[in-house]
Amino acid sequence: MKLFSPITINGLTLKNRIVMSPMCMYSCADESGRVNNWHRVHYTTRAVGQVGLIIVEATAVTKQGRISVHDLGIWSDDHIAGLRELVQMAHEHDAKIGIQIAHAGRKSADHGDIIAPSPIRFDDSYKEPKEMTVEQIHETVRAFQEGARRAAEAGFDVIEIHAAHGYLINQFLSPLANKRTDEYGGDSERRFRFLKEIVLAVKQVWSGPLFVRVSANEYAPGGLGVDDHVEIARKLKALGVDLIDVSSGGVVHAPVNAYPGYQVPYAERIRREADIMTSAVGLITAPELAADIIDNGRADLVMLGRELLRDPYWPRTAAKRLGVQLKAPFQYGRGW
Repeated sequence: MKLFSPITINGLTLKNRIVMSPMCMYSCADESGRVNNWHRVHYTTRAVGQVGLIIVEATAVTKQGRISVHDLGIWSDDHIAGLRELVQMAHEHDAKIGIQIAHAGRKSADHGDIIAPSPIRFDDSYKEPKEMTVEQIHETVRAFQEGARRAAEAGFDVIEIHAAHGYLINQFLSPLANKRTDEYGGDSERRFRFLKEIVLAVKQVWSGPLFVRVSANEYAPGGLGVDDHVEIARKLKALGVDLIDVSSGGVVHAPVNAYPGYQVPYAERIRREADIMTSAVGLITAPELAADIIDNGRADLVMLGRELLRDPYWPRTAAKRLGVQLKAPFQYGRGW
């Protein structure tokens, strides 16, 4: 049963293949971006529940880049202390912990101006973004680098770069959102340049496992599909990325036929054709499905989102269903 077996990624060993997917909690009540008691309880509970790797929600590298004004931030050194607490609390319970660093681009709800590769609204409920200057692009690359530096100082085990779900990096990658004609748009290589520069900048300050989350299907005519993301994954591997976190959708409104495991074929194909580790995500709730994904080599990790909100002890639930003996936290030994 490989689901509960260790795996090593760039020198980091996870005790199992079960990962908590990054999910925004919108819980910074004072808009400071600082960790509070909600985050301490929320993430640590999943560590107690025996999740192998917890990935903290999309954390903004600039204040302007928040998805909501109540998001966690990593744009200031003032954020490091609270994030370090999350790391220490997860480690106390034998879990590894990562952080997803992000910029919302045209999907930002910041009070001021918002920015994007091109001045195109996501929809009528969002402001029209300002087209980024080359100088602003360079500033944002540096912001990702500084976010990675702060993540390292906080002690995180993994960094994930958010290049999915229609946020800023995804906007640069997608011909549906990027209409530029300069060195950051116009063909696939130039649209990839922003992400490439971010990865290279992050790797100057970070040597640990580096993940990138992508949307492998944009579900819209003229948008990117899995063929494009196989090539993107090859390029990311050449840059030193360790794992592709394979999701889909979000750059435009588009219908999606979502069912348990609907994104797994994308993770499987990228893993096989780009020869890089992948994680699978998307309505994975049944232990049997999670085990099948890992046992049959369709992905290297399974990421659970909403199911871990409903059941923070899902690893225990899965182990019982699958007939695996899972060691309990000693405090819970009598009730495990």
